[in-house]
Amino acid sequence: MVQFDYITEETKQRLCSLLQSFVTPERYAKFLEVLKNRTRHLTIVLEDIYQPHNASAVLRSCDCFGIQDVHIIENRNKYEINPDVALGSSKWLNLFRYSDPGENTVSCLELLKQRGYRLVATTPQKNGLTPDTLPLEQKTALLFGTELAGLTQAALDLADDFINIPMVGFTESLNISVSAAIFLQNLSHRLRISSIPWQLNRAEQDEIIITWLLKSINKSEVIVQEFLKNETERKSVE
Repeated sequence: MVQFDYITEETKQRLCSLLQSFVTPERYAKFLEVLKNRTRHLTIVLEDIYQPHNASAVLRSCDCFGIQDVHIIENRNKYEINPDVALGSSKWLNLFRYSDPGENTVSCLELLKQRGYRLVATTPQKNGLTPDTLPLEQKTALLFGTELAGLTQAALDLADDFINIPMVGFTESLNISVSAAIFLQNLSHRLRISSIPWQLNRAEQDEIIITWLLKSINKSEVIVQEFLKNETERKSVE
């Protein structure tokens, strides 16, 4: 894996050009098409999800609706991906796992707050906003809890607001994967038709497309090692 913090933007672009030569023009064009619809303005946080089917379906929805980052809190339950449901979607996303011993909810949510995210808890138990009324000007993290108990009190206490999907039936809640898909479709559509600057910046785009290329090329680690070696030698003679 490339350590992006230690290479310049110019080096990233040269690496991207090199890797591009190992895939077909059609595949690279697909990467560019998908990339221009990716966003970090909206992200999701999954707290202790334990059913592989639901976990994988959420990742699939994130990929489908252009959500690049998923923050996964593993306090008691390890987040398992079912490949038959995810259909490879996880390889195109940035998954951030919080799995230190003990409780990880507070550390994850406080980190997102420091990065400028507004924390919005999804819960049917509290009156709050809906997918149509949630303000999107600020970067937003949607919080999803376990299938049975929902979000923990720690997550609810740190939330800046609450959101639910209006329903008119006897059942008060939806399956988490269905709920996530509804939220993400609605909110991502609203973002794209708005004037909010939701797109990735150039540096983010470069890093993501390099990562996608690396995952698409056989023995890509060998190519990268040789490239970085050549870069070091080139700079030494400049």
